Amino acid sequence: MEELLRRELGCSFVKATGHSGGGCISQGQTYDTDRGRVFVKVNPKAEARRMFEGEMAGLAAILRTGTVRVPAPIKVLDAPGGGSMLVMEHVDMRALSSHAAQLGAQLADLHLENQKLGEVLRKEAGTVGRGSGQAERPFVDQFGFDVVTCCGYLPQVNDWQTDWVTFYVRQRIQPQMDLVEKGSGDREALELWSALQLQLPGLFRDLDIVPALLHGDLWGGNVAEDSSGPVIFDPASFYGHSEYELAIAGMFGGFSSPFYSAYHRHIPKACGFEKRLRLYQLFHYLNHWNHFGAGYRGPALSIMRSLAR
Repeated sequence: MEELLRRELGCSFVKATGHSGGGCISQGQTYDTDRGRVFVKVNPKAEARRMFEGEMAGLAAILRTGTVRVPAPIKVLDAPGGGSMLVMEHVDMRALSSHAAQLGAQLADLHLENQKLGEVLRKEAGTVGRGSGQAERPFVDQFGFDVVTCCGYLPQVNDWQTDWVTFYVRQRIQPQMDLVEKGSGDREALELWSALQLQLPGLFRDLDIVPALLHGDLWGGNVAEDSSGPVIFDPASFYGHSEYELAIAGMFGGFSSPFYSAYHRHIPKACGFEKRLRLYQLFHYLNHWNHFGAGYRGPALSIMRSLAR
């Protein structure tokens, strides 16, 4: 591994530090190099390259906004013995605590960045395009992403759509429902989803949704801080509705009231926010059902029952 990293990163010195980490998807190891400390995530599966290339694209996109810190991605490589690995900047992180409010404000800045870019470009040029001060980052006027990303190990197709509800139905919920049907043929789930689709237009009435760059999997295990402020990592990024980001944040804890207060000072709750939040949580419960089993069936069906009425 050290020889591979020396060759691929153009380093003369690489040595494992003995510090490791990881979760249920991938494992990681820290290395010292003459170009700084790096963190290497490794996954042995054949699909790992797609997963890591999506993660790298998400980290790079968030990094370019200059709003909230992420580990700088470096390179995706083939792993010795099969699978792939993602090399990124090492950040000496600890659990999020004192910088929770700062993260809320910075996350709002991330979500508003594309909207503000569009406003600047319209003022400067009178049309959507490249403004004089923002030539390298054009305004994004559709929902999606340039590459496939993964939430967990399941791929998310991010084909561009002009309508957010169309994107969310076709490219988030329907693929999860297809997996449920394939895995268990759960008739109640399929019937509830059919009924819920009829109610969706009412949940988005009078909303003007501007595409926002999202982390996409912002639960408590994917946020941290160092001495300089908050850090987010392991993204499943795409351009979507900013409210979507807060769905999984509220499901498993890890976010305090200062985080939410700071966020909503910048992006106030719109009418119908709570119902749409449950709709966005539906994706994550379905995704967990398809990852980890039917223990997540109950919450998924409960959401569909409540919203389909």
